[in-house]
Amino acid sequence: MLREISVRPPAASLAIATTSRVVEGGELLVPADGEPLRVAWLPDGRTRLVYSAIEGCEHGDLRIAGPQSRAFYKTALRVQWSLVLPFRPGWSSASLGVPPHALRDRFLPLEDLWGRAARDLGDELVASPDAGAARRVGASLTLLLETRARAADELASARLAREAVRLMEAGDVRMARVAERLGVTTRHLRRAFSESVGVGPKDFARGVRLRRAVRSAAKSRDWASIAAENGYCDQAHLIDEFRALAGLTPGAYFDERVARPGEAHCVPS
Repeated sequence: MLREISVRPPAASLAIATTSRVVEGGELLVPADGEPLRVAWLPDGRTRLVYSAIEGCEHGDLRIAGPQSRAFYKTALRVQWSLVLPFRPGWSSASLGVPPHALRDRFLPLEDLWGRAARDLGDELVASPDAGAARRVGASLTLLLETRARAADELASARLAREAVRLMEAGDVRMARVAERLGVTTRHLRRAFSESVGVGPKDFARGVRLRRAVRSAAKSRDWASIAAENGYCDQAHLIDEFRALAGLTPGAYFDERVARPGEAHCVPS
């Protein structure tokens, strides 16, 4: 049984058509031939259900990746493929039965939350090493999560958090301004994020800004300009945020990407 697996696209990945009210799309992660699955995942405030087909195992491995406050680095051995289903903000609690803040910075077996039901589910899902099997697994899991969510009441805070996430990811990362646009207090917004996203709005906004900076660096390594374009006070502020959230300076982060081309560096939008 694989103890820890990676949770974002490697050198080869396929989109899986699992988008629903609860699930925000899906991705099939396939390591390069003979290589482990290496992942560097920047924080984006999502909770994920991860299913992996493991070499030598007849059943699949089901894990939950909670919302991360810092970059998530993993190397997984014996993984034939992994399917990642990210929850839409506000829906993980209804489907999983656990608030997202209780899962923050955790990566744990689904069995820890659902008990034997998760073990039985893993036995039922065929861990075949092909994309067709992954799509069938994705469809089955999405339907299950939808069914569990329908049995739970949606909190008003979940709807508020989803709209705040949309505004922040569209460009407005100032918490006070987002709260004003939504007609709530900053205290109310913080509570909604804690209940429905699992990280605070300020932490979420820091992740949004960092991911934008990484996307900007794909076109230029002018760190001073990147800092100015993405709302940092100056280059030093950008470097400090990289160290705090990614554990590396910007230069070291991108040098690592070049040195390990088989590694997937996820920069979700």
